[in-house]
Amino acid sequence: MVMGVQLVSVKFNEKTGKWEIRVWYKDFTGASKQTTKRGFRTKQEALKWEREFLLKQNGSLKMKFGRFVELYLEEAGAHVRPSTLANKKHVITTKILPYFENKNIDEITSADVKKWQARLIKSKSKYGKPYSPDYLRSIHSQLSAIFNYAVTIYGLRNNPARSAGGMGKEVKKMFDFWTKEEFLKFMEQDVIIANPETYYAFEVLYWTGIRKGELLALTPSDFNFEEHTLKIDKQCHVYKDTVTYSDPKTDKSKRTIVIPDFLVEDIKHYLSLLYNPAPDERIFTFGEKHLNRFIKNGARKAGITEIDVHGLRHSHVSLLINMGFSALAIGERVGHEAQVITYRYAHLFNGEQARMAAALDTEMKER
Repeated sequence: MVMGVQLVSVKFNEKTGKWEIRVWYKDFTGASKQTTKRGFRTKQEALKWEREFLLKQNGSLKMKFGRFVELYLEEAGAHVRPSTLANKKHVITTKILPYFENKNIDEITSADVKKWQARLIKSKSKYGKPYSPDYLRSIHSQLSAIFNYAVTIYGLRNNPARSAGGMGKEVKKMFDFWTKEEFLKFMEQDVIIANPETYYAFEVLYWTGIRKGELLALTPSDFNFEEHTLKIDKQCHVYKDTVTYSDPKTDKSKRTIVIPDFLVEDIKHYLSLLYNPAPDERIFTFGEKHLNRFIKNGARKAGITEIDVHGLRHSHVSLLINMGFSALAIGERVGHEAQVITYRYAHLFNGEQARMAAALDTEMKER
């Protein structure tokens, strides 16, 4: 808790034509601190910022929703990858703040949320179409996450977004993927063959089913060629010029994958092309956009459906399903629970029903 303000200085900057404010205060340890904020159009705006700054330092909810969102995003920035933070900011700025920004966060009710939902449901995208139920659901989830943060950390009595009920619904998606024949045709294209780093990245993605972030984090030390294994214990995020690392998506995602003999030889060859990489050095140094660009070009030249990078993971799963492996075994390989594989890829297991019926018929005849 902030122990109190020691001094506030507000002055007009002749050079910029703006007001600025400097606040000296004591934090919860009793230590003296100071902060400066510039660029206010009026003295009143500067003094308003000072009041809200102190409320924020005290963890008080007597502040505008817009100010609280700044606090929420500061915390989120320390825990999510840059691209995720950018997506959060976009949704909050364009879909949430226009309605709630100037309301006190502790005075927002479920009725306010209902009115906001009704407005969004009637809104249209820049292409003139209504927002999809899945997108509406994700927007509402973001608002609810902000209020959850206020409840958990700052003692807000309830989450009005939860009380209001959800908006939209989750849509079970049919995943785009390539058959083995389509993948091999894609890999035969000159645009792919001519770029070894990209070529071998696609080899690893298709034949192991790892996530794109897991691929981008791979180092020479992750491969054990004697045991024919690949260790997955981290993921890498490339956003603009920033590279960050984090733990895999879930605890289940930390795993060791047995890789086929031909892939072992391919990776050995690829590493021999690199200039003496260190054991902990990334072997694929691009980002997701690079891979998607090559997929688009290669798919067009091969005359096959264009998918995104994640579609190669779906392609690996579909390949294993067609080869007759169980959801449990596939889940262990790709870092998912078996029920997730069953739910997400149920349409690909349809052939299993016919085999089950045939097996039961045989069982009956052998009685």
